[in-house]
Amino acid sequence: MSTSAPEPPSEPLDPGTHVVTLETSHGTFTIELDNERAPITASSFASLVRQGFYDGLTFHRIVPGFVIQGGCPEGTGMGGPGYKVEEAPPSDLRYVRGVVAMAKAGMEPAGTSGSQFFVVTGGDVGLPPEYAYVGHVTSGDDVVSEIEGVRTGRGDVPEEPVIMERVTLAQQ
Repeated sequence: MSTSAPEPPSEPLDPGTHVVTLETSHGTFTIELDNERAPITASSFASLVRQGFYDGLTFHRIVPGFVIQGGCPEGTGMGGPGYKVEEAPPSDLRYVRGVVAMAKAGMEPAGTSGSQFFVVTGGDVGLPPEYAYVGHVTSGDDVVSEIEGVRTGRGDVPEEPVIMERVTLAQQ
């Protein structure tokens, strides 16, 4: 992780396909950012990736059949990048396996996001459309499943850290 506070995005992503590669302690998976349906959220996520924000962070919450969640610089689920963005999620969004969305505190408005994100691991987890949409997993679903299978203890915290060793962005 970068030692300086991350900057919020200054401009939207260029048109085209943007893929985030997460090299984790359990293998690699990719996320295609949905720049069309979530331009503000995708731009913020991409900006954090470019700044090295996620490098070395963990998946701090694992709930089998629901989500794997990471992106907290404190590793507790309480931290963020020092800024927030807001973007209403698509009204037809369903949180199904492979969808990537941003976590938020319960009292925050729908579509609020910082740096914490989750990958849906259940078929349709039934969440209300309140969580900012980022994109979807395009490869490495087996790695997502392996992370989902990591043994957890109290508070859905993995017993051994699941580390995002290197997170990169490519435009295709």
